[in-house]
Amino acid sequence: MLKGFKEFLSQGNVIDLAVAVVIGTAFTALVTAVVTKIINPLISAVFNANSLDKALAVDIPTVSGGHSTLYFGAVIGALVNFVIIAAVVYFAFVLPLQALMKRRAAAAETAEGAPIGPSDIELLTQIRDLLAVRTDFSGSRHRAD
Repeated sequence: MLKGFKEFLSQGNVIDLAVAVVIGTAFTALVTAVVTKIINPLISAVFNANSLDKALAVDIPTVSGGHSTLYFGAVIGALVNFVIIAAVVYFAFVLPLQALMKRRAAAAETAEGAPIGPSDIELLTQIRDLLAVRTDFSGSRHRAD
């Protein structure tokens, strides 16, 4: 039984999971700080999202004869906050990281000796050589001088 537990720990699954939790927690704190300290004040400058919490309240009767209130505005406010947070995460974190990864991949291909194409001088030399030997309409070749 202890041997199986030792193998489980040595496989790295626990370490990978722990690292993911720690990074996820740190990332959550980062996103929360960006949203609460930068994005929310910008939105509050335009309209107050907290006012949605009590908006669109609908009273419904209960079985006991009283009433209960549904707050659709709070759901709409939560939806707006979700869209804003998703947009912040995408445009501030995902998109720049994707661009960075593409640049790194391109740099790695170049560094690995991937064929880089001919230089401008080599291309111009090839064009000159092709123009030097032209084929006229009769099919005979002659040198252009």
